[in-house]
Amino acid sequence: METEKITLMIVDDEPLIRKAIKYEINERKELVDCRMDDDGRVERKELEVLDTFASGPQLFAALNDPQRRRPDYLLVDMEFQGEPTGGIFITERIRRQYKNIYGQDIKIIILSGRFDNPLQNETDRQQRVKAIGSVVFEALKKGANAFVSKNAIGGFSIENIIRAISCLERGEKYYFNYPVMLTLMEAAQLYFERERHAVVDEPVGDEEREILRLEAAGCTAQEIAQRLTQWVETDKSIQDKQKELSRKFGIVNKSGARIAKAIQFGIIHPDEIDYLKR
Repeated sequence: METEKITLMIVDDEPLIRKAIKYEINERKELVDCRMDDDGRVERKELEVLDTFASGPQLFAALNDPQRRRPDYLLVDMEFQGEPTGGIFITERIRRQYKNIYGQDIKIIILSGRFDNPLQNETDRQQRVKAIGSVVFEALKKGANAFVSKNAIGGFSIENIIRAISCLERGEKYYFNYPVMLTLMEAAQLYFERERHAVVDEPVGDEEREILRLEAAGCTAQEIAQRLTQWVETDKSIQDKQKELSRKFGIVNKSGARIAKAIQFGIIHPDEIDYLKR
């Protein structure tokens, strides 16, 4: 009985990478562990590379050809000919243009060489981690299922790709190998550290601070205007100033978000809020 196959297409502008992956997978006739059946036996499928391409247009020409077999997986290089996020553009187009043809069942694995060891300079290292982290999240938003680093521990290995496919076949929604996970962890740490010590880019004046404190206490715009008689404000002008504060904070114009940001930025403190009793 012939083993069921998992089919793969590769898009990478490095000829050696394309050839090496295709040769290793097809020559080794690698079996991938998939889901367990009802009796607890692990289902195994053979991997097969259908074709390789040096660019996105070559891939899309193949996908538009009704004579070609449909792949189960796309292995897409992140960077094409100097375009650092070429893989994301391909992923987005696959999800948008081919959704009605192939649906969401084609899984996309991003292959990237951008997860090198951190740089010696701490500032450069943090900038790189932040940039790569944002790229990974953007790729996930566009529809990627996995990220595999070319520069994994011990060098590039076909095992990284096989492990990603195996995990996705067993039902995991996403997969990242170790270097990618490390970068994502560092990117998350940078994000939360930045949020802990966040500062507002534009100054907040005494009048704006009082508006925030009274708003946090539960006052309406009209009540704030009545209390801030030294500035002789109307409720309409108070609302305008609240919108301006939301813009300064970079948030939607909502009272709760405005108060939360004011507390986070240290503009007001919970202990100084005299909450109204309604």
